[in-house]
Amino acid sequence: MGLAVWALIAYIAVIVVWNAVLKRSIGEAMILGFVVLCAFGTTSFPRLAWAGLQEAGSQNIIFAALAFTFIGSVLTRTGVVDRQVDILNSLLGRVRGGAGFVATVGSAAFGSVAHSGSANAATIGSVAIPWMGRSNWSPRIAATVVAGNAGNGAVIPPSASFFVLLGSGAVAPFVTVEQLFVAMFATAGWCVAWRLLCIVYFVRRYKIERVPASELLGFAASLRRGWTSLFVFVAIAVPIVLTFGAGGTALTSALGESAVDAIDILVWIPVLLGLVAAAIGRAKLPRTRRGWAQLMDESAPRFKDVGATLVFAFAGGAVLSELGLSDQLGRVLNGLGAPPLIAALIVGVIVILVAGPLSSTATMATVGGVAFAVLVTAGVHPVLAACSILVFSSTEGASPPGAAAIYISTSLAQVNPARTFVPLIIFYVVPFLFIGTAVALGILPVPH
Repeated sequence: MGLAVWALIAYIAVIVVWNAVLKRSIGEAMILGFVVLCAFGTTSFPRLAWAGLQEAGSQNIIFAALAFTFIGSVLTRTGVVDRQVDILNSLLGRVRGGAGFVATVGSAAFGSVAHSGSANAATIGSVAIPWMGRSNWSPRIAATVVAGNAGNGAVIPPSASFFVLLGSGAVAPFVTVEQLFVAMFATAGWCVAWRLLCIVYFVRRYKIERVPASELLGFAASLRRGWTSLFVFVAIAVPIVLTFGAGGTALTSALGESAVDAIDILVWIPVLLGLVAAAIGRAKLPRTRRGWAQLMDESAPRFKDVGATLVFAFAGGAVLSELGLSDQLGRVLNGLGAPPLIAALIVGVIVILVAGPLSSTATMATVGGVAFAVLVTAGVHPVLAACSILVFSSTEGASPPGAAAIYISTSLAQVNPARTFVPLIIFYVVPFLFIGTAVALGILPVPH
Protein backbone atom coordinates (compact mmCIF):
# COMPACT_ATOMS: atom_id res chain seq x y z
CA MET A 1 0.00 0.00 0.00
CA GLY A 2 1.10 3.54 -0.72
CA LEU A 3 1.89 6.33 1.70
CA ALA A 4 -1.53 8.00 1.33
CA VAL A 5 -3.38 4.77 2.16
CA TRP A 6 -1.35 4.37 5.35
CA ALA A 7 -1.98 8.04 6.09
CA LEU A 8 -5.74 7.47 5.77
CA ILE A 9 -5.58 4.50 8.16
CA ALA A 10 -3.51 6.48 10.68
CA TYR A 11 -5.84 9.48 10.36
CA ILE A 12 -8.94 7.45 11.20
CA ALA A 13 -7.16 5.56 14.02
CA VAL A 14 -5.93 8.75 15.69
CA ILE A 15 -9.38 10.34 15.60
CA VAL A 16 -11.10 7.24 16.99
CA VAL A 17 -8.55 6.74 19.79
CA TRP A 18 -8.42 10.41 20.80
CA ASN A 19 -12.18 10.86 20.83
CA ALA A 20 -13.68 7.44 21.65
CA VAL A 21 -10.96 5.89 23.81
CA LEU A 22 -9.40 8.90 25.53
CA LYS A 23 -12.74 10.77 25.65
CA ARG A 24 -11.25 14.01 24.35
CA SER A 25 -13.28 16.42 22.23
CA ILE A 26 -13.90 15.65 18.57
CA GLY A 27 -12.47 19.06 17.64
CA GLU A 28 -9.14 18.16 19.25
CA ALA A 29 -9.21 14.75 17.54
CA MET A 30 -9.67 16.29 14.09
CA ILE A 31 -6.82 18.77 14.63
CA LEU A 32 -4.50 16.00 15.78
CA GLY A 33 -5.55 13.79 12.85
CA PHE A 34 -4.76 16.63 10.46
CA VAL A 35 -1.30 17.08 11.97
CA VAL A 36 -0.63 13.34 11.63
CA LEU A 37 -1.69 13.46 7.96
CA CYS A 38 0.65 16.35 7.23
CA ALA A 39 3.48 14.53 9.04
CA PHE A 40 3.29 11.80 6.39
CA GLY A 41 4.57 14.41 3.96
CA THR A 42 7.80 14.78 6.02
CA THR A 43 9.59 17.81 4.55
CA SER A 44 6.40 18.84 2.71
CA PHE A 45 4.58 19.32 6.03
CA PRO A 46 4.23 23.14 5.70
CA ARG A 47 3.05 22.93 2.08
CA LEU A 48 0.48 20.23 2.85
CA ALA A 49 -0.80 22.06 5.91
CA TRP A 50 -1.22 25.28 3.95
CA ALA A 51 -2.94 23.52 1.02
CA GLY A 52 -5.34 21.80 3.41
CA LEU A 53 -6.24 24.97 5.30
CA GLN A 54 -6.72 26.87 2.03
CA GLU A 55 -9.18 24.23 0.85
CA ALA A 56 -11.03 24.34 4.17
CA GLY A 57 -11.23 28.13 3.99
CA SER A 58 -13.08 27.92 0.68
CA GLN A 59 -15.90 25.73 2.06
CA ASN A 60 -19.20 27.53 2.66
CA ILE A 61 -20.46 24.51 4.60
CA ILE A 62 -18.39 25.71 7.55
CA PHE A 63 -20.27 29.01 7.55
CA ALA A 64 -23.58 27.15 7.27
CA ALA A 65 -22.88 24.87 10.23
CA LEU A 66 -21.80 27.75 12.47
CA ALA A 67 -24.69 29.91 11.31
CA PHE A 68 -27.22 27.18 12.09
CA THR A 69 -25.70 26.82 15.56
CA PHE A 70 -26.53 30.46 16.27
CA ILE A 71 -29.82 30.55 14.34
CA GLY A 72 -31.05 27.59 16.39
CA SER A 73 -30.62 29.67 19.54
CA VAL A 74 -32.45 32.61 17.94
CA LEU A 75 -35.37 30.47 16.73
CA THR A 76 -35.72 28.98 20.20
CA ARG A 77 -35.38 32.29 22.05
CA THR A 78 -38.02 33.99 19.91
CA GLY A 79 -40.56 31.18 20.30
CA VAL A 80 -40.81 30.69 16.53
CA VAL A 81 -39.98 27.00 16.88
CA ASP A 82 -42.67 26.40 19.51
CA ARG A 83 -45.42 27.97 17.42
CA GLN A 84 -44.34 26.16 14.27
CA VAL A 85 -44.21 22.81 16.06
CA ASP A 86 -47.69 23.37 17.50
CA ILE A 87 -49.04 23.59 13.95
CA LEU A 88 -47.18 20.48 12.77
CA ASN A 89 -48.25 18.49 15.83
CA SER A 90 -51.86 19.49 15.30
CA LEU A 91 -51.65 17.65 11.98
CA LEU A 92 -49.48 14.61 12.82
CA GLY A 93 -48.99 14.61 16.57
CA ARG A 94 -51.44 11.72 16.94
CA VAL A 95 -49.18 9.44 14.85
CA ARG A 96 -46.41 7.70 16.79
CA GLY A 97 -43.10 9.00 15.46
CA GLY A 98 -44.87 11.07 12.81
CA ALA A 99 -42.14 13.71 12.74
CA GLY A 100 -39.49 11.06 12.01
CA PHE A 101 -41.43 9.59 9.10
CA VAL A 102 -42.03 13.05 7.62
CA ALA A 103 -38.34 13.93 8.04
CA THR A 104 -37.32 10.79 6.14
CA VAL A 105 -39.76 11.16 3.27
CA GLY A 106 -39.04 14.90 3.15
CA SER A 107 -35.30 14.32 2.89
CA ALA A 108 -35.89 11.96 -0.04
CA ALA A 109 -38.09 14.53 -1.78
CA PHE A 110 -35.53 17.27 -1.18
CA GLY A 111 -32.68 14.96 -2.21
CA SER A 112 -34.33 14.37 -5.58
CA VAL A 113 -34.03 18.10 -6.27
CA ALA A 114 -30.95 19.28 -4.36
CA HIS A 115 -28.38 16.52 -4.07
CA SER A 116 -26.12 18.01 -1.39
CA GLY A 117 -26.09 16.07 1.87
CA SER A 118 -25.23 19.21 3.81
CA ALA A 119 -28.08 21.17 2.23
CA ASN A 120 -30.42 18.27 2.93
CA ALA A 121 -29.50 18.21 6.62
CA ALA A 122 -29.73 21.99 6.89
CA THR A 123 -33.08 22.33 5.12
CA ILE A 124 -34.93 19.33 6.52
CA GLY A 125 -33.27 19.62 9.92
CA SER A 126 -34.33 23.23 10.39
CA VAL A 127 -37.95 22.09 10.60
CA ALA A 128 -37.74 18.41 11.56
CA ILE A 129 -35.35 18.56 14.52
CA PRO A 130 -37.35 21.06 16.63
CA TRP A 131 -40.55 19.21 15.70
CA MET A 132 -39.06 15.84 16.66
CA GLY A 133 -37.82 17.32 19.94
CA ARG A 134 -41.34 18.41 20.84
CA SER A 135 -42.76 15.06 19.68
CA ASN A 136 -40.93 12.95 22.27
CA TRP A 137 -37.80 12.25 20.22
CA SER A 138 -34.49 12.73 22.05
CA PRO A 139 -32.26 15.41 20.47
CA ARG A 140 -29.51 12.81 19.90
CA ILE A 141 -31.74 10.48 17.89
CA ALA A 142 -33.36 13.39 16.02
CA ALA A 143 -29.90 14.58 14.91
CA THR A 144 -28.94 11.00 14.02
CA VAL A 145 -32.01 10.59 11.80
CA VAL A 146 -31.46 13.88 9.95
CA ALA A 147 -27.75 13.17 9.35
CA GLY A 148 -28.49 9.57 8.38
CA ASN A 149 -31.08 10.73 5.86
CA ALA A 150 -28.74 13.29 4.29
CA GLY A 151 -27.30 10.69 1.92
CA ASN A 152 -30.63 10.42 0.08
CA GLY A 153 -29.43 13.02 -2.39
CA ALA A 154 -26.46 10.90 -3.48
CA VAL A 155 -28.58 7.93 -4.56
CA ILE A 156 -31.59 9.67 -6.11
CA PRO A 157 -30.64 10.62 -9.69
CA PRO A 158 -29.46 12.77 -11.27
CA SER A 159 -26.96 13.77 -8.58
CA ALA A 160 -23.48 15.16 -9.18
CA SER A 161 -22.06 11.83 -7.99
CA PHE A 162 -24.24 10.09 -10.61
CA PHE A 163 -22.73 12.13 -13.45
CA VAL A 164 -19.15 12.02 -12.15
CA LEU A 165 -19.29 8.23 -12.00
CA LEU A 166 -21.04 7.93 -15.35
CA GLY A 167 -18.50 10.27 -16.94
CA SER A 168 -15.58 8.13 -15.84
CA GLY A 169 -13.65 6.51 -18.66
CA ALA A 170 -14.03 3.14 -16.92
CA VAL A 171 -17.84 3.39 -16.68
CA ALA A 172 -19.03 5.23 -19.81
CA PRO A 173 -18.41 2.37 -22.31
CA PHE A 174 -20.52 -0.06 -20.24
CA VAL A 175 -23.42 1.93 -18.79
CA THR A 176 -25.79 4.41 -20.45
CA VAL A 177 -27.51 7.32 -18.73
CA GLU A 178 -30.91 5.72 -19.29
CA GLN A 179 -29.85 2.37 -17.79
CA LEU A 180 -28.34 3.91 -14.68
CA PHE A 181 -31.20 6.40 -14.24
CA VAL A 182 -33.85 3.66 -14.02
CA ALA A 183 -31.66 1.37 -11.94
CA MET A 184 -30.77 4.10 -9.44
CA PHE A 185 -34.41 5.01 -8.83
CA ALA A 186 -35.04 1.39 -7.83
CA THR A 187 -31.86 1.36 -5.73
CA ALA A 188 -32.87 4.61 -4.05
CA GLY A 189 -36.19 2.98 -3.19
CA TRP A 190 -34.36 0.27 -1.22
CA CYS A 191 -32.31 2.92 0.57
CA VAL A 192 -35.36 4.97 1.54
CA ALA A 193 -37.17 1.79 2.66
CA TRP A 194 -34.29 1.01 5.03
CA ARG A 195 -34.38 4.53 6.46
CA LEU A 196 -38.12 4.18 7.11
CA LEU A 197 -37.49 0.87 8.87
CA CYS A 198 -34.99 2.70 11.08
CA ILE A 199 -37.75 5.12 12.08
CA VAL A 200 -40.03 2.19 12.94
CA TYR A 201 -37.25 0.74 15.10
CA PHE A 202 -36.52 4.05 16.85
CA VAL A 203 -40.21 4.57 17.59
CA ARG A 204 -40.43 1.15 19.25
CA ARG A 205 -36.98 1.10 20.86
CA TYR A 206 -37.32 4.50 22.50
CA LYS A 207 -41.06 4.16 23.13
CA ILE A 208 -41.87 7.32 21.23
CA GLU A 209 -45.53 7.81 21.92
CA ARG A 210 -48.12 10.07 20.37
CA VAL A 211 -48.04 13.63 21.57
CA PRO A 212 -50.43 13.76 24.59
CA ALA A 213 -53.82 15.13 23.65
CA SER A 214 -53.49 17.73 26.41
CA GLU A 215 -50.50 19.22 24.58
CA LEU A 216 -52.19 19.34 21.19
CA LEU A 217 -53.97 22.39 19.90
CA GLY A 218 -56.56 22.08 17.18
CA PHE A 219 -55.26 22.99 13.74
CA ALA A 220 -57.32 26.19 13.55
CA ALA A 221 -56.22 27.28 17.03
CA SER A 222 -52.54 26.54 16.40
CA LEU A 223 -52.70 28.37 13.08
CA ARG A 224 -54.26 31.46 14.65
CA ARG A 225 -51.62 31.46 17.37
CA GLY A 226 -48.59 30.83 15.20
CA TRP A 227 -49.31 31.53 11.54
CA THR A 228 -46.35 33.91 11.35
CA SER A 229 -43.99 31.02 12.15
CA LEU A 230 -44.83 29.54 8.73
CA PHE A 231 -42.67 32.24 7.17
CA VAL A 232 -39.79 29.97 8.20
CA PHE A 233 -40.82 27.73 5.31
CA VAL A 234 -40.66 30.74 2.99
CA ALA A 235 -37.09 31.42 4.14
CA ILE A 236 -36.19 27.83 3.26
CA ALA A 237 -38.17 27.71 0.02
CA VAL A 238 -37.00 30.95 -1.63
CA PRO A 239 -33.35 29.92 -2.26
CA ILE A 240 -34.49 26.46 -3.41
CA VAL A 241 -37.14 27.78 -5.81
CA LEU A 242 -34.65 30.26 -7.28
CA THR A 243 -31.97 27.64 -7.92
CA PHE A 244 -33.75 24.41 -8.89
CA GLY A 245 -36.44 23.30 -11.32
CA ALA A 246 -38.67 25.77 -13.13
CA GLY A 247 -37.65 28.66 -10.86
CA GLY A 248 -33.97 28.12 -11.58
CA THR A 249 -34.67 27.85 -15.31
CA ALA A 250 -36.69 31.08 -15.30
CA LEU A 251 -34.03 32.96 -13.34
CA THR A 252 -31.32 31.66 -15.64
CA SER A 253 -33.27 32.87 -18.68
CA ALA A 254 -33.86 36.29 -17.12
CA LEU A 255 -30.48 37.00 -15.51
CA GLY A 256 -28.07 34.39 -16.81
CA GLU A 257 -26.49 31.28 -15.33
CA SER A 258 -24.07 33.29 -13.18
CA ALA A 259 -27.00 34.77 -11.24
CA VAL A 260 -28.24 31.31 -10.28
CA ASP A 261 -24.72 30.14 -9.41
CA ALA A 262 -24.39 33.10 -7.05
CA ILE A 263 -27.33 31.88 -4.93
CA ASP A 264 -25.87 29.35 -2.51
CA ILE A 265 -28.62 27.73 -0.46
CA LEU A 266 -26.17 26.80 2.31
CA VAL A 267 -25.49 30.51 2.77
CA TRP A 268 -28.92 31.96 2.12
CA ILE A 269 -31.09 29.54 4.10
CA PRO A 270 -29.49 30.39 7.47
CA VAL A 271 -29.33 34.10 6.57
CA LEU A 272 -33.02 34.24 5.64
CA LEU A 273 -33.98 32.08 8.62
CA GLY A 274 -32.19 34.52 10.90
CA LEU A 275 -33.93 37.52 9.34
CA VAL A 276 -37.35 35.86 9.53
CA ALA A 277 -36.81 34.80 13.15
CA ALA A 278 -35.67 38.30 14.10
CA ALA A 279 -38.68 39.88 12.39
CA ILE A 280 -41.25 37.51 13.87
CA GLY A 281 -39.83 37.32 17.38
CA ARG A 282 -38.21 40.72 17.71
CA ALA A 283 -40.08 41.38 20.98
CA LYS A 284 -38.20 38.50 22.65
CA LEU A 285 -34.74 39.32 21.32
CA PRO A 286 -32.15 41.13 23.47
CA ARG A 287 -32.33 44.93 23.45
CA THR A 288 -28.85 45.63 24.74
CA ARG A 289 -25.30 44.79 23.76
CA ARG A 290 -24.94 42.78 26.95
CA GLY A 291 -28.03 40.75 26.09
CA TRP A 292 -26.68 39.90 22.65
CA ALA A 293 -23.32 38.99 24.17
CA GLN A 294 -25.10 36.60 26.53
CA LEU A 295 -26.95 35.00 23.61
CA MET A 296 -23.65 34.54 21.78
CA ASP A 297 -22.09 33.04 24.90
CA GLU A 298 -24.83 30.42 25.01
CA SER A 299 -23.89 29.27 21.51
CA ALA A 300 -20.10 29.66 21.84
CA PRO A 301 -19.32 26.21 23.33
CA ARG A 302 -20.88 24.54 20.29
CA PHE A 303 -18.98 26.81 17.87
CA LYS A 304 -15.67 25.40 19.06
CA ASP A 305 -16.24 21.75 18.23
CA VAL A 306 -18.36 22.32 15.13
CA GLY A 307 -15.95 24.83 13.62
CA ALA A 308 -12.75 22.94 14.43
CA THR A 309 -14.14 19.62 13.25
CA LEU A 310 -15.37 20.87 9.90
CA VAL A 311 -12.29 22.99 9.15
CA PHE A 312 -9.91 20.13 9.79
CA ALA A 313 -12.15 17.52 8.14
CA PHE A 314 -12.00 19.44 4.85
CA ALA A 315 -8.33 20.22 5.37
CA GLY A 316 -7.61 16.53 5.97
CA GLY A 317 -9.43 15.52 2.81
CA ALA A 318 -7.34 17.98 0.79
CA VAL A 319 -4.09 16.63 2.28
CA LEU A 320 -5.09 13.06 1.40
CA SER A 321 -5.61 14.18 -2.20
CA GLU A 322 -2.23 15.92 -2.19
CA LEU A 323 -0.60 12.71 -0.94
CA GLY A 324 -2.00 10.85 -3.96
CA LEU A 325 -4.78 8.82 -2.33
CA SER A 326 -6.65 8.33 -5.62
CA ASP A 327 -3.80 6.66 -7.51
CA GLN A 328 -2.68 4.57 -4.55
CA LEU A 329 -6.15 3.25 -3.79
CA GLY A 330 -6.46 2.42 -7.47
CA ARG A 331 -3.40 0.19 -7.27
CA VAL A 332 -4.73 -1.50 -4.13
CA LEU A 333 -8.13 -2.17 -5.69
CA ASN A 334 -6.75 -3.38 -9.00
CA GLY A 335 -4.74 -6.01 -7.19
CA LEU A 336 -7.71 -7.64 -5.48
CA GLY A 337 -8.67 -10.45 -7.89
CA ALA A 338 -11.45 -11.52 -5.51
CA PRO A 339 -14.84 -13.21 -6.15
CA PRO A 340 -17.92 -10.92 -6.41
CA LEU A 341 -18.98 -11.06 -2.73
CA ILE A 342 -15.51 -10.35 -1.34
CA ALA A 343 -14.80 -7.74 -4.02
CA ALA A 344 -18.07 -5.90 -3.27
CA LEU A 345 -17.43 -5.88 0.47
CA ILE A 346 -13.82 -4.66 0.12
CA VAL A 347 -14.76 -2.02 -2.44
CA GLY A 348 -17.63 -0.94 -0.17
CA VAL A 349 -15.38 -0.54 2.86
CA ILE A 350 -12.83 1.48 0.90
CA VAL A 351 -15.43 3.75 -0.70
CA ILE A 352 -17.07 4.35 2.71
CA LEU A 353 -13.71 5.17 4.29
CA VAL A 354 -12.93 7.64 1.53
CA ALA A 355 -16.43 9.16 1.75
CA GLY A 356 -15.77 9.94 5.43
CA PRO A 357 -13.41 12.90 4.91
CA LEU A 358 -14.60 13.59 1.33
CA SER A 359 -18.02 14.27 -0.22
CA SER A 360 -19.85 11.69 -2.31
CA THR A 361 -18.93 13.58 -5.48
CA ALA A 362 -15.25 13.80 -4.53
CA THR A 363 -15.30 10.11 -3.62
CA MET A 364 -16.60 9.22 -7.08
CA ALA A 365 -13.91 11.35 -8.67
CA THR A 366 -11.25 9.72 -6.48
CA VAL A 367 -12.07 6.00 -6.57
CA GLY A 368 -15.33 5.60 -8.52
CA GLY A 369 -13.83 4.48 -11.83
CA VAL A 370 -11.35 2.08 -10.23
CA ALA A 371 -14.00 0.60 -7.91
CA PHE A 372 -16.28 0.02 -10.92
CA ALA A 373 -13.53 -1.74 -12.87
CA VAL A 374 -12.76 -4.02 -9.91
CA LEU A 375 -16.41 -5.05 -9.49
CA VAL A 376 -16.95 -5.67 -13.19
CA THR A 377 -13.73 -7.72 -13.38
CA ALA A 378 -15.01 -9.78 -10.44
CA GLY A 379 -18.17 -10.59 -12.44
CA VAL A 380 -20.64 -7.97 -11.24
CA HIS A 381 -23.04 -6.62 -13.90
CA PRO A 382 -21.87 -3.11 -14.94
CA VAL A 383 -25.17 -1.39 -14.07
CA LEU A 384 -25.34 -3.08 -10.68
CA ALA A 385 -21.68 -2.23 -10.03
CA ALA A 386 -22.38 1.48 -10.64
CA CYS A 387 -25.48 1.38 -8.42
CA SER A 388 -23.66 -0.30 -5.54
CA ILE A 389 -20.79 2.20 -5.63
CA LEU A 390 -23.25 5.11 -5.41
CA VAL A 391 -24.93 3.41 -2.44
CA PHE A 392 -21.57 3.06 -0.69
CA SER A 393 -20.73 6.71 -1.30
CA SER A 394 -24.12 7.85 0.00
CA THR A 395 -22.83 7.32 3.54
CA GLU A 396 -21.10 10.72 3.17
CA GLY A 397 -23.71 12.41 5.37
CA ALA A 398 -23.56 9.79 8.12
CA SER A 399 -19.92 8.72 8.20
CA PRO A 400 -18.09 9.97 11.30
CA PRO A 401 -16.06 11.91 12.03
CA GLY A 402 -15.85 14.17 8.99
CA ALA A 403 -19.37 14.29 7.51
CA ALA A 404 -20.61 17.88 7.44
CA ALA A 405 -24.26 16.82 7.78
CA ILE A 406 -23.49 15.44 11.24
CA TYR A 407 -22.36 18.84 12.48
CA ILE A 408 -25.23 20.71 10.89
CA SER A 409 -27.82 18.37 12.42
CA THR A 410 -26.17 18.30 15.85
CA SER A 411 -25.91 22.09 15.81
CA LEU A 412 -29.63 22.32 15.21
CA ALA A 413 -30.31 19.72 17.92
CA GLN A 414 -27.74 21.28 20.28
CA VAL A 415 -26.07 17.96 21.11
CA ASN A 416 -22.44 16.82 21.16
CA PRO A 417 -21.67 15.42 17.66
CA ALA A 418 -19.71 12.51 19.13
CA ARG A 419 -22.90 11.19 20.76
CA THR A 420 -24.33 10.43 17.30
CA PHE A 421 -21.29 8.56 15.94
CA VAL A 422 -22.16 5.06 17.17
CA PRO A 423 -25.85 5.08 16.13
CA LEU A 424 -24.89 6.57 12.76
CA ILE A 425 -22.40 3.76 12.13
CA ILE A 426 -24.84 1.08 13.30
CA PHE A 427 -27.94 2.32 11.44
CA TYR A 428 -26.68 4.38 8.50
CA VAL A 429 -23.15 3.25 7.57
CA VAL A 430 -22.82 -0.51 8.07
CA PRO A 431 -26.32 -1.29 6.66
CA PHE A 432 -25.50 0.59 3.46
CA LEU A 433 -22.37 -1.51 3.07
CA PHE A 434 -24.65 -4.56 2.98
CA ILE A 435 -27.35 -2.89 0.87
CA GLY A 436 -24.75 -1.90 -1.73
CA THR A 437 -23.32 -5.42 -1.69
CA ALA A 438 -26.79 -6.96 -2.04
CA VAL A 439 -27.45 -4.70 -5.04
CA ALA A 440 -24.14 -5.69 -6.65
CA LEU A 441 -24.90 -9.40 -6.24
CA GLY A 442 -28.48 -9.08 -7.47
CA ILE A 443 -29.98 -10.11 -4.13
CA LEU A 444 -32.02 -6.90 -4.01
CA PRO A 445 -33.83 -6.71 -7.38
CA VAL A 446 -32.81 -3.73 -9.51
CA PRO A 447 -33.70 -3.45 -13.22
CA HIS A 448 -30.59 -3.73 -15.37
